[in-house]
Amino acid sequence: MRAVVMAGGEGTRLRPLTSNQPKPMVPILNKPVMDYILELLREHGMVDIVATMQFLPQLIKNYFGKGTDQGVNMHYSIEDFPLGTAGSVKEAEDFLDETFIVISGDALTDFDLTSLAEFHKKKGAMVTIALKRVENPLEFGVVITEEAGQIERFLEKPSWGQVFSDTVNTGIYVLEPEIFKYIPKGEKFDFSKDLFPILLEKGAPLYGCVMDGYWCDIGNFEQYMQAHRDILDLKSKIQPPGIRMRDNVWIGDGADVDLSVDISGPVVIGQNAKIEPGAELDEYSVIGNNVVMKSKAHIHRSIVWDNAYLGSQCHVHGAVVGKNCDIKSGVRIEEGVVIGDDSVIGDNAVINHDVKIYPFKRVDESAVINSNLIWESRGMRSLFGAKGVSGLINIDITVDLAMKLAMAYGTTLKKDSCVVVSQDASRVSRMIKRAMIAGLNSTGINCSDLRVTSSSVNRFLIQTGPEVGGIHVRTSPFDQQSMEIHFFDTHGIDIKEGSERDIEKYYYRQDFRRVFYNEIGETEFPQRSVEAYRDSILKAIDIEKIRQRHFKVVVDYAFGSTALMMPHLLEKLNCDVIGLNAFTSESRTTISPEQLGAATQQLSRIVDTFKADFGIMIDSGGEKVTVVDDRGRLISPNDALHLFTYLHCQFDVRQGKIAVPLTVSTVAEEIAASFGRAVVRTKVSTRSMMEAALDESVSFVGAQGGGYIFPQFLPAYDGIVTFFKLMEYLAAAERPLSELVASLPSYYLSHKNTFCPWDKKGLVMRRIMEETKDEQVEMIDGVKTFGDGGWALLLPDPDEPVVRIYAESKSQQDADYEVDRFVKFVEGVIASDE
Repeated sequence: MRAVVMAGGEGTRLRPLTSNQPKPMVPILNKPVMDYILELLREHGMVDIVATMQFLPQLIKNYFGKGTDQGVNMHYSIEDFPLGTAGSVKEAEDFLDETFIVISGDALTDFDLTSLAEFHKKKGAMVTIALKRVENPLEFGVVITEEAGQIERFLEKPSWGQVFSDTVNTGIYVLEPEIFKYIPKGEKFDFSKDLFPILLEKGAPLYGCVMDGYWCDIGNFEQYMQAHRDILDLKSKIQPPGIRMRDNVWIGDGADVDLSVDISGPVVIGQNAKIEPGAELDEYSVIGNNVVMKSKAHIHRSIVWDNAYLGSQCHVHGAVVGKNCDIKSGVRIEEGVVIGDDSVIGDNAVINHDVKIYPFKRVDESAVINSNLIWESRGMRSLFGAKGVSGLINIDITVDLAMKLAMAYGTTLKKDSCVVVSQDASRVSRMIKRAMIAGLNSTGINCSDLRVTSSSVNRFLIQTGPEVGGIHVRTSPFDQQSMEIHFFDTHGIDIKEGSERDIEKYYYRQDFRRVFYNEIGETEFPQRSVEAYRDSILKAIDIEKIRQRHFKVVVDYAFGSTALMMPHLLEKLNCDVIGLNAFTSESRTTISPEQLGAATQQLSRIVDTFKADFGIMIDSGGEKVTVVDDRGRLISPNDALHLFTYLHCQFDVRQGKIAVPLTVSTVAEEIAASFGRAVVRTKVSTRSMMEAALDESVSFVGAQGGGYIFPQFLPAYDGIVTFFKLMEYLAAAERPLSELVASLPSYYLSHKNTFCPWDKKGLVMRRIMEETKDEQVEMIDGVKTFGDGGWALLLPDPDEPVVRIYAESKSQQDADYEVDRFVKFVEGVIASDE
């Protein structure tokens, strides 16, 4: 069987290790990772090999040549520009006229390729994908198969809510030549994103084979270090090079190691290395070929590439030192540091943790380096979460981060584009916003600064103007020590995950666009944006109907920016208004749970005292609302959603669909059906609900947390519009709010969060899929199962190590039972794997 080794990867997340060499040439235990792949292919009789290349191909050709040293016959196919995984293999079509295997040249594995090929032949497959169970499937393509192995579904780099299995695509395929008729020539085309979905839709025989053995995708610095630890711990069939001594120490030919050297295995010492008296080598360290390590140098859990020099009394901890580097005496290199090839670190310099120094750099004597030289690629799980980019003020979210984040965002946009920026009333939000404006301007992006306003005004201006996106900065609504940065797309809704990844890519690499002095962006301050927003609100409601009703309402503005806009609007609606907290305050943009409870009690008392029609609290961000009825009773989030659904279905003239997340009671369907309306279920993320609002057939979107979307005005939460729509509907209903709430159908919901380590989430979701394979299951977000009179939903949280469990049933006792049952299920899966 012939083989294709895909060796075109640039390895951008591994920079600076891959700054001047392709990713397949990155060394593992002192030889290129691709060398191990060729050895594996040879062991399984696959000696006719073609390597597809694009980035620095000559380095690969020069090293492997005709493949003589590896015992294989090497051929090469070079792309002029990136063609994707399938497109690159298409270029080698003439070489592949029978069943062949495709394998990545930059992953490390000891899979039994012979058994994989036999599985393929036995199943009569057109495509067989080697699958592997992993602890965290987020960075891979998840593949779902039925028991016999036939593939049912692909999920490319899913969110936790889409993780229905922990079996992932390893990028190793056995293929039949007939696939080539589905791959266009000379175009970018991927196996997982393009070809496999087409074949699956056509009913082609696609199979997945779950493999035993070791596999590691060396995608980032942490995985690179982990691959070394795994081999040294003998978790793989791959053998460390050299002669094995006691305590799992391997020493290469010609190495000169003084007897006084303190070595704690496992350790690899390369060929012709010289280690002088008094040096220390601690566990999981790899010393390259021809490395010189002077007396009293200390290396701990670090990888040192070939021909490096480590001066006396230098300390290297949890770092990678590139080839030909000169580390002078007394240098201290901390954990997470990567030193690029041919760099010189001067005497007594300190390189602090996670710093990346690119090739050919010189650090002066006694310098202290706290930030990257040129570009950065530090390890963190993700910048973006459910709340945009969030974290502790001046610890996680700093001016430096904000400016670089804005530069990364600006780099993804076309030069001379315009972005809307805004903030809440806090001082720290103003500081961060100004840093982001500077970052955007430096990449050639213009800014429309709305200053203090709600995110709704920002979104509205994007939707109605030429701006291509927006940024809103605010302190966390419930934590005064934290803040959030939200990014909006051209529709004024939260950006997609793909856009988040693009921003993260440029941020981690710090590969920012730099423009000429005369291309630097401008910042303007739109004069009538709030007026345009208010005018549009008035056009979106039935003003006359509200005026005739002459409402008496109590409004708590929560010290938010809506206090600057609402009084002008309320004047036009003939309402008697009692306003609470009706001014902005930079020290009151957040509210604790205790303060929220006290504020709602105060709102209830005032509504009851003044016999108001209802009370409403609009959060400080101007997005979500809390409602109190005419008797001063707080309406629960679930009841409020059912109320808005009922009122909208009865009185809205659009007759559109209702969209609600999976966690909402089936009461939504019951109410909608009584008016001949359909309900669309969405994922639980705010972004998903906003996407649903873009569908022209949807006329209302609601969630349990007080957020409601009226798409005819804005495809996002807006507290002011929600308030006015409630008055419009109540005026049409001619019934007290308390009476309407009392008439709503009953429901029984239950909800709990249960702890689940990050590395067990994929396992838990696979087990629940296996457990419910014979039941009715919905996989929009998480796994939702349906039973007698109810449902249960298991949903991995995207930001926390927990699984959220929801259930609805015919009684509260049954709903609580279902939740507790699944909590025990999750706990049992975790315990059984320990």
